[in-house]
Amino acid sequence: MDKKEKITKYLNAIYQNAKTALQSIEEILPKIECKNLKDEIAKEQDAYYIIARECELFAKSEKIEGIKDNNWIEKAKLWTSINISTLTDKSNRKIAELMLLGTFMGVITCIKDEFDHKNISPELDEIINRLKTLERDNINNLIPFLVE
Repeated sequence: MDKKEKITKYLNAIYQNAKTALQSIEEILPKIECKNLKDEIAKEQDAYYIIARECELFAKSEKIEGIKDNNWIEKAKLWTSINISTLTDKSNRKIAELMLLGTFMGVITCIKDEFDHKNISPELDEIINRLKTLERDNINNLIPFLVE
C-alpha cells in the first residue's frame, strides 16, 4: 500500500468516527426533553461537525477524492439500536447512557486507529487527537446526566 492509500485509510477512519457520532446525535436529539441535556448534545454535535469538516478539507487539500461515510448497513444498525433503546425510555439517564456507550467506543476506535496508522500523517494525528479530546470531554460532560 502506498503512502496516499495509507493516508486515505487513516482519514476515512477518523471521518467515519466523527460521522457515526453525528448520525447518533441526529437520531437522538429530537428525543431529548431536558434543555440542559439537549444543549450539551447540540454542543457536541457542533464539535463533531467541525472535525468532519476538517477531514473533508484535508481530503480536498491532499486531492483525496470520495472520503467515505459509514455504509448503509452501519447506519441502519445504529438507527435501529437508538430507536429500539429509546422506544420505552427517553429519560436523561437512558439518553446519556446511549451517548456514553457510543462515545467510549469512539475513544477506543481513536486509540486503535492512531496506533494502526503511526507515522502516516502528522496532520491527521492532530485531527484524531482533537477528536479523542472532544470525546473524553463529552464523557465528563455526560456522566452527570446518569445521576439526575
